[in-house]
Amino acid sequence: MEFGKTTSIGKIANKLQKQGKKVMLAAADTFRAAAVEQLEIWANRVGCSIVKKEEGSDPASVVYDAIKKAKEENVDVLICDTAGRLHNKKNLMDELSKINKIIDNQLPMKSKETLLVIDGTTGQNAISQVKAFKETTDVTGIILTKLDGTAKGGVVIGISNENKIPIKFVGVGEQIDDMEEFNSEEFVKAII
Repeated sequence: MEFGKTTSIGKIANKLQKQGKKVMLAAADTFRAAAVEQLEIWANRVGCSIVKKEEGSDPASVVYDAIKKAKEENVDVLICDTAGRLHNKKNLMDELSKINKIIDNQLPMKSKETLLVIDGTTGQNAISQVKAFKETTDVTGIILTKLDGTAKGGVVIGISNENKIPIKFVGVGEQIDDMEEFNSEEFVKAII
């Protein structure tokens, strides 16, 4: 079974690399045990660079260092992995806000996507997750994961409609290429 956020980052990095983009990952999920190592495994698998610090480091400083290095190395896409399951932890949501300020300050003229990963097996709890994230950051898209089993992810339709957030990608399996751009017609057929 696909794991979610870090796996999605690896799959998106892989897609971008295959399109000829130079990709760098920033391991800013420094609170969760093994998160940095998991992202490093994906960076090695995909063949992209990674900026990391030890577990417990200031996540915002990781992002700051990654932006600096990305500029120096003319990176096309920098993907920042931030802590997940933040919506009920004020200090972590504050950290996300701090990271956003650093990105806006250091890359003011660059396009930015803030993608929220929602587990396809999550039910109504996903609604409160999206609400909390929207209060802290401008969520520009949703990645729906774990659609490789019995999960249908139907809750995401209401979330997307109510919050005017498009679904960008769906994770459909464990393999590195098991990330697809969202297709609404195929999604609805699969639910029905």
